[in-house]
Amino acid sequence: MLNQPTLWWQAVGLFVAHFADWEAAWRDSIGDDPLERKQVHALRSAAANVGAHEIAASAGVLEACLLARLAGGTDGIPEAMRARLLTDFRHAWQVAADALERSQPEGMPR
Repeated sequence: MLNQPTLWWQAVGLFVAHFADWEAAWRDSIGDDPLERKQVHALRSAAANVGAHEIAASAGVLEACLLARLAGGTDGIPEAMRARLLTDFRHAWQVAADALERSQPEGMPR
């Protein structure tokens, strides 16, 4: 983040706040490939911004499958793929929330 830790902490704060309800919204989107792709893409992008590489990678794999389906593919989405994304999301979100709470970075509202 341009060698400015405050910017990174702001991104972490936005990630925690914006994605607090992501799991429910994502679950509701399953079965609607365009909507699910948007949910997964948003998570992938935000995770990449804060350096959560594992979740960005698992979201990228699912997004690629959804894009293939949207392009006319008929392959199903393996449940293990969604399970992996959910595990990675829960872990990354909790780690970010805990770090934000413990660090109380300067200039960040509580």
